[in-house]
Amino acid sequence: MLLSFSSKDPQETKNIGAKIGKLLLPADFLNLNGQLGAGKTLLVKGIGLSLGIPEEEIVSPTFVLINEYIGLYPLYHFDLYRLEEDYELEQIGYADYFYGSGITAVEWGDLFAHYLPEDRLDITLNILEDEKREIRLKPNGERSGEIVKRLRGQG
Repeated sequence: MLLSFSSKDPQETKNIGAKIGKLLLPADFLNLNGQLGAGKTLLVKGIGLSLGIPEEEIVSPTFVLINEYIGLYPLYHFDLYRLEEDYELEQIGYADYFYGSGITAVEWGDLFAHYLPEDRLDITLNILEDEKREIRLKPNGERSGEIVKRLRGQG
């Protein structure tokens, strides 16, 4: 039940994020993957906007590992790119976020796939050319399947 979007520029990537964000509820989990510069943080900015979080507050957590934002629901934004060992993820208390009461968006989650919740929305951003992106959503589980179904306009 894969769903793909095409984005022609950064604004459209944010708009797609906002469309996804409007459907999210506490405990939803997004696993974001794609090359450096593919637009993962832009997508999270769009999600945040839909939750009432100012765009300028949402920045890449590459060096801090996690950013917490307060909006309609809490948004936890992780970046696992710089982590190398399981214990590093465990030290930051990942479980409190991954299985907590907010919406969790994890960049580079596939690096630690064995820690990710079973029910999650896997999102892959592919660079097509210049600013064009393909954004692929793959649901894993009942709740993420419902999100994709609603994005398709079927529910």
